[in-house]
Amino acid sequence: MVEAISLSKSFGPTVALQDVSFTVGKGEIVGFLGPNGAGKTTTMRILTGYIPASGGEARIAGFDVFDQPMEVKRRVGYLPESPPLYPELSVGEYLKFVAELRGVRGRACSLRVGAVMEQIGLKGWEGRILGSLSKGYRQRVGLAQALLHDPPVLILDEPTSGLDPTQMVGIRALIRDLAADHTVILSTHVLSEVETLCPRAVVIGRGRMLAQGTLAELKAHAKRGSWTLIEVQGITARDLADADGVEQIEPIPTTLQSDGWTSYRVTSRIDVREALIKRVHAANGRVRAVEARMATLEEAFVDIVGEEGVTLGRRPDPPPADGVQA
Repeated sequence: MVEAISLSKSFGPTVALQDVSFTVGKGEIVGFLGPNGAGKTTTMRILTGYIPASGGEARIAGFDVFDQPMEVKRRVGYLPESPPLYPELSVGEYLKFVAELRGVRGRACSLRVGAVMEQIGLKGWEGRILGSLSKGYRQRVGLAQALLHDPPVLILDEPTSGLDPTQMVGIRALIRDLAADHTVILSTHVLSEVETLCPRAVVIGRGRMLAQGTLAELKAHAKRGSWTLIEVQGITARDLADADGVEQIEPIPTTLQSDGWTSYRVTSRIDVREALIKRVHAANGRVRAVEARMATLEEAFVDIVGEEGVTLGRRPDPPPADGVQA
């Protein structure tokens, strides 16, 4: 449904994107992750036809973004980080205006605006002036304008930016509902949002591809990867370090117990639970809990971005020229 093939973009001497490739299948919702200046917004603007690429290819629903821009725009709904609203218009006036720009006119326009407003939770707000709305409701109107022409693909850039926790919950629920009938690319800095909404994610940094895959794959390929939690009594970290397969061991300070039980984080490349238990018994210690854990998405993100790593299975590209990236 969405294909980006070796996308590159330069603004004069500044390289914003370099050889970025990924695909999003029909009905998928994919998180698009990266630190500030990674090139996320630049990529989204290229996919929506807002700006041209300097190199590479992009296709939406089989149509070339550069050669068939109008066909692409008919199939894409775009919510930029700051929705393009006219503060002096009412909600109804604005959505009718956008619908007409999209080619929806007459009775069909009124019906479509009404249906989208009900879907987004704006029913009864037709007369409210956009400039008087809270940030959360402006985001709802932004989502509504992206949906008016019933596009199969939604590209959402930081849809919950600046919202309070209650507003975030509402917008996330809307996006989850929309994902049932749309292909969605979701850019966000909120990793919990990705874990809630996205089975898969793409990570970029300094305009380059760093990793992509399911959340479990990203966590597994993080530097910290999987690890083991063990809670013991009467045994030291040095004792546990002798177990076969253990690469590193460190106490977890937040779980230190006054009754002598201590929790350790054990890093290894294999399942070491049985070896750890045998080592505890051999040292005349006691074990109360042992379980396999996986790196959190936050830990995986820090490892992937912090290393300026590579797309899984690829060698790193040379770094682009320094400069401000969108």
